[in-house]
Amino acid sequence: MNIINADRLWQDVMELATYTESGQPWTRRSFSKLYNEGRDWLIRKMEAAGLEIEVDAAANIIGRRAGQNPSLPPIVIGSHTDTVQDGGRFDGISGVLVGLEVLRTLNEKGIILEYPIELVDFTAEEPSEYGLSTVGSRAWSGNLTEDMLSYTNKAGETLAEAIRRSGGNPKEIHTIQRKADTIALYLELHIEQGPVLLKKQSSLGVVSGIVGIQRYHVTVEGLPNHAGTTPMNMRNDALNGACEMSLQLERIANETYDAPVVGTVGEFNNFPNGSNVVPGRVTFSVEVRSISSNVIDKVCEHFITQANAISNRRGLKVTIESISRSTPIVVQDQIKLMLRESCEKVTNPVIELPSGAGHDANQISLIGPVGMLFIPCRDGRSHCPEEWAEKEDLALGATAILNMVQSFSKTILEGGLIK
Repeated sequence: MNIINADRLWQDVMELATYTESGQPWTRRSFSKLYNEGRDWLIRKMEAAGLEIEVDAAANIIGRRAGQNPSLPPIVIGSHTDTVQDGGRFDGISGVLVGLEVLRTLNEKGIILEYPIELVDFTAEEPSEYGLSTVGSRAWSGNLTEDMLSYTNKAGETLAEAIRRSGGNPKEIHTIQRKADTIALYLELHIEQGPVLLKKQSSLGVVSGIVGIQRYHVTVEGLPNHAGTTPMNMRNDALNGACEMSLQLERIANETYDAPVVGTVGEFNNFPNGSNVVPGRVTFSVEVRSISSNVIDKVCEHFITQANAISNRRGLKVTIESISRSTPIVVQDQIKLMLRESCEKVTNPVIELPSGAGHDANQISLIGPVGMLFIPCRDGRSHCPEEWAEKEDLALGATAILNMVQSFSKTILEGGLIK
């Protein structure tokens, strides 16, 4: 078993986490000043590890380590360094810095694999102010369209302009799309963001599959009017209509399907938002997640039907715009087996579990095989200031990833090809 420098890895995680907004614990939103400063810090760390650095057209940060055979496609280790509002210190960061520590360890032990390795900090994995997530990995998979680049934040800045501010070149994004089979393997370590590993008393989990996610932006338009002089039965109240739609999504997602599903309204805006005005317009987000594309489609279709019916009954106008979609993925059996064996060299028990969160791996699965490992997080909590992982678990995960890249390289060279 190769030994990771657990102290150095932990120090890096704590140091990158300090790039956070004042008064907003562990907040480092994509394209913000602190996000870009944190990524500059990461580039310096990558350079110190002897990696060849590139910032591509989507502002992804890539650090390359050469292999003995430069004609082989790379093994890619990646994740992200942006956070949600008031997010935590481990979501995303762990995967990037574990990858960095794996490459340092290979260097220090003088291990040169046949395969080159790329460490990637993908741009804006979390839902951004521009209404889109997994921005950088979408560019690699060819799913970052011109229309998406025109999405704007509340200040009117386009996603293309934000990418340019972060060192990318939106006019050249089409040139960085990677073709199928140009990645030998994509690996990502992540905190579980749930309680399963804790309940099973396991320090490592092999991810069996990752949910797909469908997101919509919904606009409900009514008729603003005086709250005191407009009778209840003569109102076109956009807020009440939107609330009824939200509750319908909850009801629909609670029905029984062929696979588990969740539906969430996570963003809600009321206009003009006055205590004495009948609301005239409401915008909100809808997100549906499942490991089954068919179930996602059923829930979304049912919600759209119900939203239109509510709108018609209440004399409102509803516009439902599809913002993004990622396809569910199932991790290949051979990769799961290799990951389990890599984990069992350092700890037991090791369990398999699906991911209820989306990841850059959803996009990368379109161009190559993917594998993911989970480590526990305290109380199963994530996307909050209390998010926490243990130093020992982080080191175990890093060691398992190190074992995996060596095992994968050996297996492939001996002819056990990943299909």
